Amino acid sequence: MTEVDETLIAHMANPQNYGTIAVPDAMGIGENPENGEKVIITLRVTKQENSPLIEDIKFQAIGCMTTVVAGSIITEEAKGIDFLTAQRLIAATMGMLANVPPEEAACSEMVALSLQAAMDTYNEKQKDPAFGTITYKIENSCVAKEKQ
Repeated sequence: MTEVDETLIAHMANPQNYGTIAVPDAMGIGENPENGEKVIITLRVTKQENSPLIEDIKFQAIGCMTTVVAGSIITEEAKGIDFLTAQRLIAATMGMLANVPPEEAACSEMVALSLQAAMDTYNEKQKDPAFGTITYKIENSCVAKEKQ
């Protein structure tokens, strides 16, 4: 078994950061408009001079096991990093997904977009504490296209 397989199985058997933060500083939602699957990310943020720091992060998913595994991996990577580094994590994730069939990319895209939505919500709440929650919809489809 490869190290990648072992990592995926570990996250499948014991997803990290699953749940919610009781009083989050921000929440973001990634959604699949085709089937209603959603990922919700909640953040506890520490203000810093240059870029806010993700002190704690949790996710919840209404979706398949691939979504839960992606949520576990991405939130583990995002915990303890600042927003600028998290932007690079999102960009790297989306870049890797460009080379994957759309139906395989959809779940990870939904998690990455929910992290982006949570950070964008946090930034908006700094300007207006009454601001709501941002939801971003995925572009990839979970459904494989039939070959002609």
